[in-house]
Amino acid sequence: MVVHQHRRRRGRAGEAVLAAGVALAVTAMSGCAGTGGDDRPPAADPAAVVRGAADVLSRTGSARARTAMEMATGGTRVTIRGEGGVDFKTRMGQLLVMLPADVTGKPGHRPITELLAPGALYMKNRGAGVPADKWVRVDTTTLADGNLVTGGATDPMTAAELLRGAQEVVYVGETEVAGTKVRHYRGTTDIGRAARSASAEVRGALEAAAKGFSTDTVPFDAYLDEQGRLRKVRHRFTYVNNGVIDVSSTTLLYGFGTPVTVVLPPSGDIFAGKIAE
Repeated sequence: MVVHQHRRRRGRAGEAVLAAGVALAVTAMSGCAGTGGDDRPPAADPAAVVRGAADVLSRTGSARARTAMEMATGGTRVTIRGEGGVDFKTRMGQLLVMLPADVTGKPGHRPITELLAPGALYMKNRGAGVPADKWVRVDTTTLADGNLVTGGATDPMTAAELLRGAQEVVYVGETEVAGTKVRHYRGTTDIGRAARSASAEVRGALEAAAKGFSTDTVPFDAYLDEQGRLRKVRHRFTYVNNGVIDVSSTTLLYGFGTPVTVVLPPSGDIFAGKIAE
């Protein structure tokens, strides 16, 4: 596991939200499928295929998404799950993120509604002193992780764009994801390289992540169908924030072409007060 250390950014609102998000997840406290079928490598260069996954999704349009973010620290492990939809053309999406019960067995935090937009993350039922009827808006370009882990779910668009920095990619073989035949690729991606190649809407967040981690290298497993569409991707992050936290972030895409409508909240519904950590 490669260790990624966040550099602290003093006096920035994004850092406070990042710390609060990680604290919320920890306080509240999938896997690579086996290969099968024809394992002969495809003719195309594996790295080029993976790097092009974001472009294929953009041409495809929209999809339903499920996310799972597993955090492990100090012997404690928690999984945060999300479900929703993403429009890869408009770069907009919506997720309902569910935190688990805490370690005492009490019910978890109310589901958090997250709206994904270019350069911004909106959260409702955020807790931490935010009124229930208010939204929190975060500029993802100010977050030390570029919202790769802050929201409890890696933005599916960012997860795909992160693969633009893929390197040392190997073809593992054919398998299935949710009943669909896919090709499994494994390698590492470079956050800085991905940021330089990313679409304009995502570039700022990845540039922030490239500066926030002490090393850019992120291991991944990616599963693409016969049309080149990304069906599943798992990234593995490790960073230091009051201890070492290992994060496995998985995004599953399905239901391609399903319409996704996202309505951003009016300015009057956005919380302007201090967010508790």
